Amino acid sequence: MSDTSHQPAGRKDRSFQGLLRQVLHLQESPQRTALAFALGVFIAFSPAYGLHTVMVVLCTWLFGLNFIALLTGALVNNPWTIIPILGATYWTGALLLGRTDQPSFDWHDMSFSGIYHQVLPYAAPFLLGGLVLSVLGALASYPAAYLFFQKHRSSRSTPTTEPLPPSDQVG
Repeated sequence: MSDTSHQPAGRKDRSFQGLLRQVLHLQESPQRTALAFALGVFIAFSPAYGLHTVMVVLCTWLFGLNFIALLTGALVNNPWTIIPILGATYWTGALLLGRTDQPSFDWHDMSFSGIYHQVLPYAAPFLLGGLVLSVLGALASYPAAYLFFQKHRSSRSTPTTEPLPPSDQVG
């Protein structure tokens, strides 16, 4: 019988805890994890709807960032927040462009051409608002995420028990 509790140096830990550590990049610095989360928030507010998950995977692959942190940031935009985010996106862009008109939609013309011509006038405020909110969201989320990860990591590295006193015996 061989002892499987000791692994040779250089061999990867194949336990569930080892796999989880790899997935979460727990050896990663709080700055890098916070950067991944902030980039995820940037993606959440970007007007590229339908491509958010693809953007998360692409950023993970291109920049080697933490997938879980990126995805968590991108999930700020979810079914419960999409309507407020869409409204804030349009409102921000319209405010910056000095537009006061409110979007309207004719539900009687649901053809592709009809929808396209109705949505097109609102594209510029929507794109500008999405870009501005993406940048603001990323800038605001980075320090908050950094403090969270730094505190979480330091609390985990702090021993919960006091070290034993030195032994009185020599040798």
